[in-house]
Amino acid sequence: MKKSLIWIGTVIGTAAVLALIFGALENKPAPRTISVSGECLTTAPRDKTAITLRVTAQDKSAAQSMQMATAQVSEITEHLKSQDVQMQTTQFNSYEKTEWNRDEQKSVSLGIETTIAIEVSASSVETIEKVLAEFAGKPNVFSENLRMYTSPETLKPIMDKCLGVAVENARERANALASGDGKRAGKVLAISYGTQINDVAPAYNLMRGKGMVTAAALDTSGTIVSHDTDISVTVSAVFEIQ
Repeated sequence: MKKSLIWIGTVIGTAAVLALIFGALENKPAPRTISVSGECLTTAPRDKTAITLRVTAQDKSAAQSMQMATAQVSEITEHLKSQDVQMQTTQFNSYEKTEWNRDEQKSVSLGIETTIAIEVSASSVETIEKVLAEFAGKPNVFSENLRMYTSPETLKPIMDKCLGVAVENARERANALASGDGKRAGKVLAISYGTQINDVAPAYNLMRGKGMVTAAALDTSGTIVSHDTDISVTVSAVFEIQ
């Protein structure tokens, strides 16, 4: 009986020692850290120019209204197939158009109006200028939202590189602060970032005399001025001090 008690006591004692060891490991002091921010400012070329062509058609019949608008859009897109452009439909709606009749003191129907808008974009500014020259001012065709922007495929690698620069900028700051204590920044324990992109640039009215209503930026020769996209990346990072 005594041997059993001694054995049990030994097991309990060993378990207590192991518990103290693991407890000491678990209670290891948290590493010293330093929190800093880093920035990167860069630019990306605006390599795309786009214009929106909006077609409207009105008729007493909804079916006829949609057919008229669709036919005119088909004519436009068929013509643009021979151009080096990308196209996508951005609007298609049909609704009853009304106006207020003062004599009758009520709203009266003018018919069904159908609107279809397509965005036309190209890598060449001259291509969009040709599109404007061809369609601006035609009956029931309205040109709007002329703009220049940076394509996603151009923007992504520049953004990724700028993010890396911002992280290195944060590490340099962390090292500068830690050096006063004879330390340096170690591994990154946490990081977050934010971006700001000033991308879309309005372009001046190339066809002001033909009904264009878009404001833009032209040089003295009357062509579109291309400015780069401004990119700002800011990171907040926590480094371990070593």
